[in-house]
Amino acid sequence: MSNRSVQAVKRFLKRSRTGRLLLVPYRLKLALSYYYRPLVSILPWCVRSREFTNFTYDLDPLNKAYLASFIVAVTGCDLQTIQGYLDEIERDERLRTHVATLTQASDERTVADREVRFGRRIGWYAFVRALKPRLVVETGVDKGLGSCVLAAALMKNAADGFEGRHVGIDINPAAGYLLRDPYDKYGTVLHGDSVAALSRIAEPIDLFIQDSDHSADYEMREYETIRAKLASAAVLLGDNAHGTRQLFDFAANTGRNFLFFKEQPKDHWYPGGGIGAAFPKR
Repeated sequence: MSNRSVQAVKRFLKRSRTGRLLLVPYRLKLALSYYYRPLVSILPWCVRSREFTNFTYDLDPLNKAYLASFIVAVTGCDLQTIQGYLDEIERDERLRTHVATLTQASDERTVADREVRFGRRIGWYAFVRALKPRLVVETGVDKGLGSCVLAAALMKNAADGFEGRHVGIDINPAAGYLLRDPYDKYGTVLHGDSVAALSRIAEPIDLFIQDSDHSADYEMREYETIRAKLASAAVLLGDNAHGTRQLFDFAANTGRNFLFFKEQPKDHWYPGGGIGAAFPKR
């Protein structure tokens, strides 16, 4: 077919009603191509994985690189240092063994995967390593995977001469079963309503991670409860920033900057969550 004929066909497809109808199968194929890999991964995941909530996975390598850049923008640290922290947590075999061993010994082993994957929590780790906080507060603990990651970062900080501790809060009395020796030397889990528990904290909070009740109203109640308790250089991380604008609004109302990192899981059907960050203007 000559170039002139090809151009005539393209004009017909683009400009006529019949052409638009003929393009429907092509457009459908184009749209489905973006969802094909997640769709075909669902059935194997259903058979292979045991999880039904708080899914775990690794991050896509490019996504991990973008995460490093995001943390650089929030903390002011250099890229090489942040990349080193991300590699550090992923190479931590002691932590992986700890999580895997306690998972298999727990009553939750039937709904937890044996392979230990941290996802965006490696970003939490890098934030702790970069900021050297004296107090990290995490609301919403679940099994305690994130708490262990945070405690592992605090352990490394302590070895470098920067003492700090973690306080996790969860309304479920069984939450946090992974936070055991040696990580419980750097972190603890309080059980009860997070707003009530936050109101009792007297020390300045250097890093706050909101991952509890994901309703917009409750999320904002947590932020407002700690507003006067935040250290001058405090950073807030929101685990639900992909679903609500509460941290964005809180940042705007308190004169802070806001950035968002979108997570991209590797080889998983779940589209990923993200990390919202509210941090002081420089």
